[in-house]
Amino acid sequence: MKLVRGAWKLLVGIKDALVLIAMLLFFGLIFAALNARPGAVSIKDGALLLALKGSIVEQPEESAPFAMLSGQDMPRQYRLRDVVRAIDLAKDDARVKAVVLDLDGFAGGYPAALQEVADALARVRAAKKPVLAYATAYTDADYRLAANATEIWMNPMGGTLFTGPGGKQLYYKGLIDKLGVNAHVYRVGKYKSFVEPYTRTDQSPEARAASQALLGALYGQWQESVAKARPKAQIAPFLSAPDKVVLAANGDIAQANLKAGIVDTLGDRVAFGERVAKIVGSDAKKPAGNFTTISYDSWIAANPLATAGDAIGVLTIAGEILDGEGGPGSAHGDTIAKAMYTGLATKNLKALVVRVDSPGGSVLASERIRTAILAAKAKGLPVVVSMGGLAASGGYWVSTPADVIFAEPSTITGSIGIFGLIPTFENTLAKIGITTDGVQTTPLSGQPDVTSGTNPTIDAILQSTIENGYRQFLTRVATSRKMTVERVDSIAQGRVWDGGTARQIGLVDRFGTLKDAIDEAARRAKLKPADVHAEYLEKKPGWAAELTQALNRDDDDTAAPAGDAFARIAADRRALAAQALGDVRRLARAGSIQARCLECGGMGPAQGDASDTKLLDLLLTRIGL
Repeated sequence: MKLVRGAWKLLVGIKDALVLIAMLLFFGLIFAALNARPGAVSIKDGALLLALKGSIVEQPEESAPFAMLSGQDMPRQYRLRDVVRAIDLAKDDARVKAVVLDLDGFAGGYPAALQEVADALARVRAAKKPVLAYATAYTDADYRLAANATEIWMNPMGGTLFTGPGGKQLYYKGLIDKLGVNAHVYRVGKYKSFVEPYTRTDQSPEARAASQALLGALYGQWQESVAKARPKAQIAPFLSAPDKVVLAANGDIAQANLKAGIVDTLGDRVAFGERVAKIVGSDAKKPAGNFTTISYDSWIAANPLATAGDAIGVLTIAGEILDGEGGPGSAHGDTIAKAMYTGLATKNLKALVVRVDSPGGSVLASERIRTAILAAKAKGLPVVVSMGGLAASGGYWVSTPADVIFAEPSTITGSIGIFGLIPTFENTLAKIGITTDGVQTTPLSGQPDVTSGTNPTIDAILQSTIENGYRQFLTRVATSRKMTVERVDSIAQGRVWDGGTARQIGLVDRFGTLKDAIDEAARRAKLKPADVHAEYLEKKPGWAAELTQALNRDDDDTAAPAGDAFARIAADRRALAAQALGDVRRLARAGSIQARCLECGGMGPAQGDASDTKLLDLLLTRIGL
């Protein structure tokens, strides 16, 4: 027994020692990560490397704690204002000898966001500083940026084909009928097409006309942007008859691209690196193709935001507008309202800029946010709205308190209309022999009943509620834009507009970036734009998220996995599958009255909604794919 007790004590001692060592390593890792401040490291001469391994967004989602421990290469989200600031700082800093774009892992962004980055790259090129781009194959989004480079490189085994905006939308009416699900829709606006996938098997004529107008405008703006940045690129044949161009080159898309001036040089990554090294230098101890780099994260950390001068509050409303509280990347009404009220109470704000990049969502949450913004107006603060890539439906609802609205020509906005959607499953249950019965004391007892369907009484009430909400929406817009309700109704009806057209019809006042909006807010507060700083009113990330971000810093020059045209197509199809799963989930979870935009879904980052992608990953894992 003594031997057993001794062995047991030894095992317990070993266990305690291992736990202690693990804890010491864990907290040592935390300490090292949180104290690894790249801003404290001097920036050496080299090329600013923008190896964009993900999408450009208005507000990145908070990283899941220790997500990197899963071993998966998670796509990253880059904050638009940080990317633009990094490029503009590089333009005038002598330590940055060149700007290098590595676009193999780029997942895109909304057209307005891409154009803002493209304009920043054009400013670098105009300052006579080299901008070099590399990709195995360029997408439309990639090329909007790359066209502003002084040199465009592409892998000779790759090839670029332009697809233009648009494509097919999934419709679930046939599936819903087979399953026996009844989708009860309450809506106002003949162009409010968000519910059509659940009620139709194809696109309505009204939705098709609106989409053609919107996509045509965005397509034209893309062409103008590329032609302005790279006049020698003969893109027209690749848009009108790409098959003829490729067949004429015997299937060698890369050679066809080179001949058309779409790219300057065909070469692999090593050859590209050697070219950059001739400009910025290299490390002889590293493998061939290396060049001296300044990482994006180090550069951003070494150049923090200004804090001098008076504070202009910037309230960010990014992502789907949802009820309740939540982290960044989605616009939770309670969280954003709290940030607004806290900012008014604790910050000496002189004006407010509302930055909107949202397809809309819950009307209740949109009104919660709008009310919080009105509190700033009640304190006498000028309110300026800056629309990013997207400010539609609920995104326009929260914009109505503005004194002036800025947008970009490629901003997607409008979609003034609301709807409600309630699925019921009486036919589904009947298929498996389940029926319902009971006693009702009033016409509303048990209504809306998802097991036996809705009745005419609740249908009339809900439709009336939607119509009342639409009247409120029209009134808010009419008051904000100094129009009659009838005039707003004529341009509303759920129709989506590009920023250029929205300005012509009075939904937008001026074209401009977030900085332009901040400058205007300063002037309205009778301050000089040079004497203010932006005070971002956002929920701060938790310590676990900060740790994850610190551990996931991109301080190396590792390239994203290369992908040719076939790989890019496969990624797009995967995003479509993720969207389908997300649409089914949204149908099942439909609840509150919604002001949301359908057309906005295919305009942004290629990876799609992050929550939809996670759902697809979970499903594929469960079935062993």
